[in-house]
Amino acid sequence: MPTDRLKVLVVAGARPNFMKVAPILRALDEAGHEGVLVHTGQHYDAAMSDTFFAELGIPEPDYHLGVGTATHAVQTAHIMEAFEPVLLEVQPDWVLVVGDVNSTMAAALVAVKLKEATGVKICHVEAGLRSNDWRMPEEINRVVTDRLSDLLLTPSDDAEGNLITEGIDMSRVKFVGNVMIDTLYAQIKNANASNTLERLGLTHRHYVAATLHRPSNVDDADALENVLRALGRVAETTTVVLPLHPRTRKNVEKFGLSALLEPLLVLDPLGYIEMLAITEGAQCVLTDSGGIQEETTALGVPCVTLREQTERPVTITHGTNRLAPWPLTAKGIFQAYQDAVAEAAEGDAPQPPGWDGRAAERIVEALVQATEAEAVSASV
Repeated sequence: MPTDRLKVLVVAGARPNFMKVAPILRALDEAGHEGVLVHTGQHYDAAMSDTFFAELGIPEPDYHLGVGTATHAVQTAHIMEAFEPVLLEVQPDWVLVVGDVNSTMAAALVAVKLKEATGVKICHVEAGLRSNDWRMPEEINRVVTDRLSDLLLTPSDDAEGNLITEGIDMSRVKFVGNVMIDTLYAQIKNANASNTLERLGLTHRHYVAATLHRPSNVDDADALENVLRALGRVAETTTVVLPLHPRTRKNVEKFGLSALLEPLLVLDPLGYIEMLAITEGAQCVLTDSGGIQEETTALGVPCVTLREQTERPVTITHGTNRLAPWPLTAKGIFQAYQDAVAEAAEGDAPQPPGWDGRAAERIVEALVQATEAEAVSASV
């Protein structure tokens, strides 16, 4: 039974979401389906948001909720309140959410509560990732969203195992691969053609890139000092580039740690193309970002993750990533950096399955197949 044109309400709330929804919206359009984009404004910054949308070819959002920053509870409530009338107006076949930010869970909660009234189904892209660290708000968002979703699309083999362990009906689960890598492959030529390294006075493979934003690392003075001292130690041997997250900058000043930034090349937050260029050209990346763990794996760049655990273990088993010794110390981080660089010299790491730049196509196929299967079931 062929599927008619689907209407898919695609939700994005924060910068990591933009790299995931860009290829999905494109694949929906190419397959003749309608993608309706909702930007919740969870991490809204006009300049940065506009830059990402332009670089990634994302169309102007059909709806912008403008919720802004707040506590997790207030922000989630505001997203739900603003998203409900949009869902009722659009009446889509699917609500598609990506990743693990508050917008992901909030939209899924609204959709499931209106399922009987609207008939809408929920699709979670990047389902099944688990850190098993319930101190992370993202872990709560992941688990709740997966419980609510009708279709769970996984980016890696380990994600399916997590869902089996949790008793999820496997008829709702499908492996599609990592859609963020679609964007990376689509944009890597632009990144390499940019003058980012030249403009910053950097030489390919002769600097280290770092990112730092997670509350566990930047909201505690001792933790932040340990990481900055480690970066300073690395800077004794090579340039360390640190695009500084606003939260991190604020806390560096609050805790009186500004002097620890002096050995580093500190930048304002970068757009996607510039950050991709810096990541691709680095000797090694030190980060607490989930997305950069994936990007460095796809690019074959050594990565040290500054966290106790990762919800992306495939970047360790099939990639170039490693966890720094926990609890973090300047000595431990520096040793992990040295080990990562030494290991990279020994040979290439394998690429995870499904990280081939075609995940968005498989996502659209999965939506169509799930819709057809439901139609057949309803007609019996």
